[in-house]
Amino acid sequence: MTGRRGRLSSTGPRARTSTMPPDTTTRPVDTGSGPVRTCVGCRERDLRSALLRLVLDRSGASTDEPRLVVDAGRSLPGRGAWLHASTRCLETAERRRAVPRALRVAGPLDLAAVRTAIEAPPGEQV
Repeated sequence: MTGRRGRLSSTGPRARTSTMPPDTTTRPVDTGSGPVRTCVGCRERDLRSALLRLVLDRSGASTDEPRLVVDAGRSLPGRGAWLHASTRCLETAERRRAVPRALRVAGPLDLAAVRTAIEAPPGEQV
């Protein structure tokens, strides 16, 4: 035996203090203001009203591939993925392949409709 016993607690003699500054960029979400969802891009929780809902439109019978659409009314049937209306979150979700995973679809999805909705002028956003 080497003289060590059990696990060291986080405050033990070999514990390291964090060199990272505290994360002050995230704002606390007031859950009393409505339903809270998680953005698939940045993984931050936010009010449902502040996020875009993405769903697969399977009504297009012309192709076998389902089409990704932005659910403006947040009422289309099926599994949805939630995303902040920012290109940063969209790029992060695209890099992590988070949208197909959240919608439980095999293979990549065309995010052109989402990119168009995000880049639209504020008065025309979906």
